[in-house]
Amino acid sequence: MAEEIKGNFIHDIIDADLAEGAVEKIHTRFPPEPNGYLHIGSAKAIWINYSTKQKYNGLFNLRYDDTNPAKEDNEYVESIYEDLMWLGAEPDGGIYYGSDYFDACYEFAVKLIKDGKAYVCDLSKDEMREYRGTLTEPGKDSPYRNRSIEENLDLFERMKNGEFADGSKTLRAKIDMASPNLNMRDPAIYRIVRATHHRQGNKWCIYPLYDYAHPIQDALEGITHSLCSIEFENHRPLYEWVVDNIGFEHKPKQREFARMNVTYTVMSKRYLRELVETGRVDGWDDPRMPTLKALRRRGYTPSSILDFAARTGVAKANSIVDIELLEHCLREELNQKAERRICVLDPIKVVITNYPEDKTEYFEVTNNPNCPEAGTRKIPFTREVYIDREDFAEVPPPKFFRMKPDGEVRLMGAYIVKCNEIVKNEDGSIKEILCTADLESGNGNPVDGRKIKGTIHWVSATECIDVDVMLYDRLFTRKDMIVLPEGENYLDYVNPDSVKKLTHCKAEASLKDAKPGDKFQFVRTGYFTPDTKNPSTFNRSVSLKDSYKPQ
Repeated sequence: MAEEIKGNFIHDIIDADLAEGAVEKIHTRFPPEPNGYLHIGSAKAIWINYSTKQKYNGLFNLRYDDTNPAKEDNEYVESIYEDLMWLGAEPDGGIYYGSDYFDACYEFAVKLIKDGKAYVCDLSKDEMREYRGTLTEPGKDSPYRNRSIEENLDLFERMKNGEFADGSKTLRAKIDMASPNLNMRDPAIYRIVRATHHRQGNKWCIYPLYDYAHPIQDALEGITHSLCSIEFENHRPLYEWVVDNIGFEHKPKQREFARMNVTYTVMSKRYLRELVETGRVDGWDDPRMPTLKALRRRGYTPSSILDFAARTGVAKANSIVDIELLEHCLREELNQKAERRICVLDPIKVVITNYPEDKTEYFEVTNNPNCPEAGTRKIPFTREVYIDREDFAEVPPPKFFRMKPDGEVRLMGAYIVKCNEIVKNEDGSIKEILCTADLESGNGNPVDGRKIKGTIHWVSATECIDVDVMLYDRLFTRKDMIVLPEGENYLDYVNPDSVKKLTHCKAEASLKDAKPGDKFQFVRTGYFTPDTKNPSTFNRSVSLKDSYKPQ
């Protein structure tokens, strides 16, 4: 996590609580639902909770919110833990599951019934919505609201025993159907769901709802500050009602922060799952996705993602952050750390006609000009080399300083060469370019003092390896994917050109030993990393061009 943790309104709240003696040791948690993979928005929530724990030398829990068995899977449980550890947010306060508390939640529900603060209701989901009222009109009491405590206890136990159909009954908190806060109008706290739970199996057919289970979990774990996204702000009175009416001595405090959205992508797990299930992307870890697994596969680092989270700050109003800031954070880090390598993406063969066929010499180049301790490496030079097709123009535009007929150009770190002849295939495409080298120039300036304006990268044609390269672009064509024009679907904006595969690219031979997790700058091209599923393929993490303007 970042070395310097700047203050924010959440820390102001904590400072006040500490000053008043309301809390002693700060304890936060990250409570993901294991129904999908974590994404960049999850990283922001992790950073807020974990960095708060760090600042106050407190504790941090991982708690899986597995109270909805229909959508949960152990695959997601494992991936969440891996992502958390990859980010460096070790849950030193413990790893828990919402399902650990099912017995306690049930007993507390029984207590609420005995205290006359909960009742079994037979209204259907649609009927409950009708009885609930609106923002301007109060709700109506359920006809089952005044059942006796004895009847409610009996019905609730029979719900647990599986005597009733799914959705036929709920247990509701008895609060106030005229409350101006709709969340306080006798909310459901238990529902009947027959589904095999990933940890509890078929032990339960009733499950607590999040708004009821979450404050119980926080209180039992000793969480001091339950930090969550802003959509739960109106749920805070219910959170506090549960804590107060169950009678917890320890009273966790819920406080809300703004959600973070990012341009050119979506954060909804429902949308991300649909992209996966409909085959529009190659799984949750497709490098175009905003999931942490995908970003990792693409070459993002934990520190760049946490730097991004820190730079976006902690606010109370939802915002949409430019994805260029995320790219800037990675580019800024890799510019200092990534070793340089040469890869020609669209190769054209160049033959140096005045260079001996059987000769190989080596030129020394730096691994990273920004990091002297990275040292140097030697690259082979031979009679035949490859250059990138875009570095040659048969009919050059004005101010084109790369290779052109009768023009001179520097082969990076090596000789100056002059284009003398173009050899073409029968279809008119270029087969090879014949050049002569200024063999006295070496990798220095011409002895006669003439100026060479252009420098291009190259690899030896006989000492290189073939690699495939994946070039990724935005997953969506629309910048703001949060608010769409009326009647339009987010799938309408999936970018058909979001990925391009280049085969038979020519790379310097040292890359044959590259492994997933290694980061390189392909000179003049971008930052790349070997793919986790196919290490001979290199994924472009981010281009060299940085259009982000720091605020």
